[in-house]
Amino acid sequence: MKTESSKNPTGKDSQGGGFEAVSSNWGSWKAGKSFLLFLLAFLYLVPVLVLFLTSFKTQIQIMEKGFGWFFMPTLMNYSNVLLEQGFLRYMINSLIVGLASTFFTLLLGGFASYALVRFNFFGKGTISFGTLLLRMIPPAVLVVPIYVLWSYFGLADTLLGLVVIYVGLNLPFTIWVLISFIADVPVELEEAAVMDGCGPWKIFFTVILPLIKPGLAAAAIFTFRIAWNEFILALVLTNRVTRTLPVATTIYLTDTGVEWGNITAMGTLVALPAIIFTFLAAKQLIAGLTAGAVKG
Repeated sequence: MKTESSKNPTGKDSQGGGFEAVSSNWGSWKAGKSFLLFLLAFLYLVPVLVLFLTSFKTQIQIMEKGFGWFFMPTLMNYSNVLLEQGFLRYMINSLIVGLASTFFTLLLGGFASYALVRFNFFGKGTISFGTLLLRMIPPAVLVVPIYVLWSYFGLADTLLGLVVIYVGLNLPFTIWVLISFIADVPVELEEAAVMDGCGPWKIFFTVILPLIKPGLAAAAIFTFRIAWNEFILALVLTNRVTRTLPVATTIYLTDTGVEWGNITAMGTLVALPAIIFTFLAAKQLIAGLTAGAVKG
């Protein structure tokens, strides 16, 4: 009696051939995905690289036809920017606005998201949906009404006015990010804390906040970068004393022309703190995700 052979008419193992085909297709897919990611990263980094290289060029080198990748670098642009009268003040203004708005956004966003998750009250769904709709409004549309209101209340041309508007703009995103993290915190942890004699405030600051560090890190990255890089509102709501670093780049738009070397040097200096803060917060974000909140 003949037994069936697992080989096809060509003499090859059909099962092994199928596995090799699947493995080959999977390898091609991984190679294609890697190439696509490399291409996207390249397209994203090229403008940053051009900005960085241009900041080391003289005005003559910048105005040459075509972009020269090889040139004799100079620190003249950075010297002009760093020695510019008022640079230190502009940097301090940006730090105050960025850190203050981030702190108050996380604090108020934590309170609001905790209330939306743990308490039931009339209009809860409307408030949740309304906060998301507020984030859809472009900041440029709010420039005129905000300037009128801030002038009436004496907040125009002040750092406090800028902090208040940045907190209001970033609160919706922060609330929606923290809601999902707070919802994942077991209620039993809060009940156990109550049994140990903890009050509501102590529960929030010692139990809830440490467990939602990943959400706080993500919200902090978003809020700080918006507050640090925002230009339109800062341009309208500040003056020569309270302007931030992004607004200070406009001083190099002169009647005689655009000082591209100084602008790119200022742009590089503006981008560095946001990049550093992002890397530091991202490290905390990864640590919070991998550490695990509840053990046992």
